[in-house]
Amino acid sequence: SGSSDPYCVVKVDNEVVARTATVWKSLNPFWGEEYTLRLPHGFRSLAVYVLDEDTIGQDDIIGKVSLSRQQILAEPRGVDSWLSLAPVHPDEEVQGEIHLELRVPEQGHPRVLCCHLIEARDLAPRDLSGTSDPFARVSCCGHTLETAVIKKTRFPHWDEVLEFELVEGELGEAVLSVEVWDWDIVGKNDFLGRVEFPLDTICTAPTKGWFQLLPFPSTAETLGGQLGALRLAVRLVEDRVLPPSYYQPLIQLLTEPILCPGQPPAGTALAILEEVTSGESRQDVATKLVKIFLGQGLAVPLLDYLTTRELARTTDPNTLFRSNSLASKSVEQFMKVVGLPYLHEVLKPVVNRIFEEKKYVELDPGKMDLSRSRRHPCRRISFKGSLSEAQVRESSLELLKGYLGDIVDAIVGSVEKCPLLMRMAFKQLRRRVEERFPSAQHEEARYFSISGFLFLRFFAPAVLTPKLFSLQEQHADPRTSRTLLLLAK
Repeated sequence: SGSSDPYCVVKVDNEVVARTATVWKSLNPFWGEEYTLRLPHGFRSLAVYVLDEDTIGQDDIIGKVSLSRQQILAEPRGVDSWLSLAPVHPDEEVQGEIHLELRVPEQGHPRVLCCHLIEARDLAPRDLSGTSDPFARVSCCGHTLETAVIKKTRFPHWDEVLEFELVEGELGEAVLSVEVWDWDIVGKNDFLGRVEFPLDTICTAPTKGWFQLLPFPSTAETLGGQLGALRLAVRLVEDRVLPPSYYQPLIQLLTEPILCPGQPPAGTALAILEEVTSGESRQDVATKLVKIFLGQGLAVPLLDYLTTRELARTTDPNTLFRSNSLASKSVEQFMKVVGLPYLHEVLKPVVNRIFEEKKYVELDPGKMDLSRSRRHPCRRISFKGSLSEAQVRESSLELLKGYLGDIVDAIVGSVEKCPLLMRMAFKQLRRRVEERFPSAQHEEARYFSISGFLFLRFFAPAVLTPKLFSLQEQHADPRTSRTLLLLAK
């Protein structure tokens, strides 16, 4: 079709840790998905693979972006840019470890190198079944021996000892090479990884343990962005979490203006924090504040404090809470934390139906497809022929009004399901707006201030991108996505 169905797989040190949803029929996919990964201190690399999902057979790998720990650490604010996709070569895509014991007995002539291949773990799957048929090939001083093939596993257990005679004069800088391969009955065997050991090291002392499998040295040339590019934002943060008592002075400082409201508002820690946070860090600060104050049972007073300060700075009620201020971001984050189960209960039935029905909806004449087949509503008989612009518009309006009516009815009928904390926060907000704009001409401001949060920052974004609010496991296909966009508008 000249398109792809792309999704991403995130790997840390060759271990899959996350997978995005598939974006159907697109060469310019948008995911907008964010993952917080808790990593071991010694991790080496992060890689994001872009794949094309196929209904039949294996998914095609389009390309990858790899970042080493050093590359990420070199950017204190994180990596945030377009990065060219690099080609993926199977011989470089290895993972797993092998358990070996290598020794050369001191007695005996000629000297014999004993290579005990015990087992391997977490090998790359090379077969359609998601497993491999691994065997090990050991090479030393021009001689090669192989273990038995263990079928259909990524965790083979060989427990075999392979022996090599060593000729003293030929050792020099010789190495022992251990390679792991996937046996195939048809075609070439697939490479799974390798390790090498200098012989003089083994002769000096026995070597035993788990060893990471490595790829063949790369000889690939970059394709200079021909495979496309991935917009990626990665930030590495190392947190040291102390006992709770260490944080009490900070919590006391932050909650002071809430618990002791008599002090001058401009000099409080919250006021100063609001002044010094930039646009890009405001989301992080709001998230942390909401979590801290929820833990203290003071989330509603926090929102009241922040929104009251913003009301004091606002002269035109029509611009109220329209900026991405600390108050707006805090209310938005508060709704996501407190109201997500409520959001699911209200929207999920309608969103599920929209995804299942996949109806064609379009109001823009420039985007209408008038050549679709028409179906008789009762007999489901297709009549080939063009629909008029007016027919498409009328049908689309009817569908949109139906979906929207169900959504509005679900919201209006959900008063008792709305979390108590949200209702308390909005009741307080309404009272503050009435106090700030008491005149009759601004009577509607009390409602707009609440609907601006509840609809523009809560319900509408969830309708627009259900995947980001966990309402769906996959992103919508293009047709459904267009319906959701028009509904959100």
